[in-house]
Amino acid sequence: MRSVCVCVCVCVFGESVSVMEGDSVTLYTHLTEIHEDDEILWNFGAERFIVAKINRGAGIFSIFDRVLDGKFKERLKLDKQTGSLTITNITTEHAGLYKLEIHGAKLTSKAFSVSVYARLPVPNITRDCLSSGSSYCSLVCSVVNVGHVTLSWYKGNSLLSSISVSDLSISLSLPLEVEYQDKNTYSCVLNNPISNQTTHLDITQHCQPCAVMISIPAAVSLFVVAAVVIFWIYKKYRKTDQEGKCYKQNKTLK
Repeated sequence: MRSVCVCVCVCVFGESVSVMEGDSVTLYTHLTEIHEDDEILWNFGAERFIVAKINRGAGIFSIFDRVLDGKFKERLKLDKQTGSLTITNITTEHAGLYKLEIHGAKLTSKAFSVSVYARLPVPNITRDCLSSGSSYCSLVCSVVNVGHVTLSWYKGNSLLSSISVSDLSISLSLPLEVEYQDKNTYSCVLNNPISNQTTHLDITQHCQPCAVMISIPAAVSLFVVAAVVIFWIYKKYRKTDQEGKCYKQNKTLK
């Protein structure tokens, strides 16, 4: 009796893909054609939900975009020639691990780690009037509702300071002090691994004189002083007026 030894060759590859939210991304099989006896599966997530399947011999070219409560509804496209998978109008909820399995003469498996980044806002530069001095201007560069980003101040091409965050939906701010007569170029840059937004500092514009700020206690004190002065003037005027009337009456009686 003969023993038969079956050898299965499994090739595993990995690839990292970064994409901007709202864009499309294609995960390539790198095949030029699909053979009749090949079966291609696309899985998503740790649970390996099947989102696409091709079996040319059986005439199967299927997309399962209603899995995971329709997360991929009308977002998946399958290339019938190569088996590559395209995700359109991608959002952060589509980030994660995608796995390609090609069952043929050998089993080939490839993993795609897809990272999706939100579109970046433009940094906002404002003057900090409370911290500014007579010879220097205090500024703050800030952004809101950002995640996985770095906010930086640059002097020309030289990095002055930076702050990074990996959490989602957080606000960031970074201070800077410059002299009013400074002629250097400064810029505030917000970036993630695939994009950036820059706001350039215009000292003439951003370091305009601050409006006079009066605290509530100071305003109350000024009001009280003004009221006392007005009352004193009124009393003095009334007293002078009464004295004038009395003088006229006395002069008439005489």
